[in-house]
Amino acid sequence: MKLLLGILLGLISTANYKVMDIWPNGPQESNELTKEEVMSESGRITYVSNPQISVVLPDAEKNTGAAVILCPGGGYMHQATQHEGFQFAEWFKEQGIAAIVLKYRLPNAHAQIPGKDALQAIKLVRENAEDWNINPNKIGIAGFSAGGHLASTAGTHFVYLDSAEAVASRLDFMILFYPVISMEEGCSHGGSRKNLLGDNPSQELVDRYSNHKQVTSQTPPTLIFLSNDDKT
Repeated sequence: MKLLLGILLGLISTANYKVMDIWPNGPQESNELTKEEVMSESGRITYVSNPQISVVLPDAEKNTGAAVILCPGGGYMHQATQHEGFQFAEWFKEQGIAAIVLKYRLPNAHAQIPGKDALQAIKLVRENAEDWNINPNKIGIAGFSAGGHLASTAGTHFVYLDSAEAVASRLDFMILFYPVISMEEGCSHGGSRKNLLGDNPSQELVDRYSNHKQVTSQTPPTLIFLSNDDKT
């Protein structure tokens, strides 16, 4: 896996990147995935239990001060780190935008775990904004498919935190690519729903993670992309 990760990072044509554990002392709770992480040749990671961020910074002369946290999709079963992570990070870097690829813990039916990782990643970016030449008022998130669900979770569920934590975790914008939004049976992506919520989730849990129901006046401005071959 380390070799493949090195190849992916090799796609980033800059030395301005670093990898950080988002919980330096380890996460408080386990997702109960005990197998070692595996990365496929296509860049998909499974069995993720050690969350990290890979920080890709633009060259100083291009820097706009903006930053985007990238959440790859994969039905909450794996993460498409290459085409929904590092390839986009390279594009954002060329636009002068810092890109932070989030490797989040897969939920394994522990619904709160990916969202905790995403909110912690936002806090870390904001805490390091000065060192990374990022404007703390220009921090957004982008997610793809189930990663879009995670991104929208971060952008709506921060209101459940106490006031200080909520301020540190609030996003300035969201970009959602063909996102999973609802967890309601019949209009959700079945694999994402099962992997996030389990086989028989309560209606309360379904409603909580149907993020279109969590939109408020505090939800950040959001751009939503769909593909013309998206049958949903």
